[in-house]
Amino acid sequence: MLALWVVLTIFFGGKDIISVITLALFYIGLYRMFIKSGVKGWYALIPGVREFQMARCAGRESEGPVYAISAVGNILLNVSYLFRNATPELQATIQPLDIVFISASLALTLVNFIYSIRVCIGLVEVYGVRRRWLILWVLPYTDFIPALIWGFNPNYQPGWKVEDLKAEMERLASHGTAAVMDQGLTVNLKDRTVHEFFQKKVLLRDIHMSIPQGHMVLLLGGSGAGKTTFLNAVNGYEKAHAEVMLNGSNMYTQYKKMQYEVGFVPQSEMMRGKDTVLNTLMDAAKLRLPVEVTAADRKKRVEEVMEIFGLTPVKHNLVEKLSGGQKKRLSISMEFISNPSLFILDEPDSGLDGVMARELFEQLRKIADTGKIVIVITHTPDRVIDLFDDVIVLAKDSARTGRLAWYGSIEDARKFFQRERMEQIVKSVNRVEEGGDGLADEFVMKYMEVQHG
Repeated sequence: MLALWVVLTIFFGGKDIISVITLALFYIGLYRMFIKSGVKGWYALIPGVREFQMARCAGRESEGPVYAISAVGNILLNVSYLFRNATPELQATIQPLDIVFISASLALTLVNFIYSIRVCIGLVEVYGVRRRWLILWVLPYTDFIPALIWGFNPNYQPGWKVEDLKAEMERLASHGTAAVMDQGLTVNLKDRTVHEFFQKKVLLRDIHMSIPQGHMVLLLGGSGAGKTTFLNAVNGYEKAHAEVMLNGSNMYTQYKKMQYEVGFVPQSEMMRGKDTVLNTLMDAAKLRLPVEVTAADRKKRVEEVMEIFGLTPVKHNLVEKLSGGQKKRLSISMEFISNPSLFILDEPDSGLDGVMARELFEQLRKIADTGKIVIVITHTPDRVIDLFDDVIVLAKDSARTGRLAWYGSIEDARKFFQRERMEQIVKSVNRVEEGGDGLADEFVMKYMEVQHG
């Protein structure tokens, strides 16, 4: 009998006959809804996978993982309760943990309920029905009604199909490549994928560009557009299906050699507060410079970098005593020790006021003017936009994949997007629910047309 209730709990989430019947009807309706949306119907029978696929059909794929985890977590807690009551001995052993189980169950139930509403709102929009359907979806024992009606009634059809949408974006993908330069950075990225919840998810697709030496480039894109993923693919930290060439050398096949040619400054500062500026840079030199570099040459390089970034007067100061601007310059100096050809910075002006940020970006401009390539992410680009040569704009298309919406000069970007400020450009490609204009697909296609004439 216990085994029977475990099965009922896993597949139906309840033990009474009414919940078993209503949930069985719900899964039957969901089976048909999945088929209408171009998803395999039997996914409706698998806990976790079912919730994730529902989110995909609702156009809320980003919320699918949390929805799925909360559902599976609830099932596991219910199963644990069944085993707890299996024997008096086990019940007495686990009883002190009841408060933990109850608290966890309440938390997971609340999360699952919230995400269920979000997904249902998405389904309402996809099927083009009124929001009053939400009442039937969230009330106990009535969610099977909209599922059966939407699934079996031919008058209710989803506005788009999941698989058709993926196929359409694949059809629209550019198949061109950027010409490899002997001097400079060339990126030909076909895609960057991960496996998530039993399916392959494309994070980035179809990004091709060539950046000459001496250029300072702004990287723009809304949350989730793939900026960090793109930078990690460029510097070889997370390899993509791509060819990345820096000054004629392949970043992937010659990674050991090329690791000294790339400097990456993350947003977070990873420095020990009790160390001095000098010791911090000497430690960085040991890590960033090749092992054959002598101690004397390491010290000479550290002194050069301190002079470049104005840190010589504070070289004996503790890191924790530095100002915000000095800490930023020290963080950049640590990566600049190896004299990289490609310098990547993720929000280096975070936490700085306008004057300090301006001074920092002017220093980066001087670095680019020495023949380096500098790529920068910043959320306040307009206050320093005059210092940049080019801008890269990444945007999430309808399939939630990061795509290239623009690469070129600042002035040409303004004409292309018909917007003067960079913040306005980001807003134009952001999704409507993120406060944007929802024009990502339009600009991705427009840029592809420009690229292919």
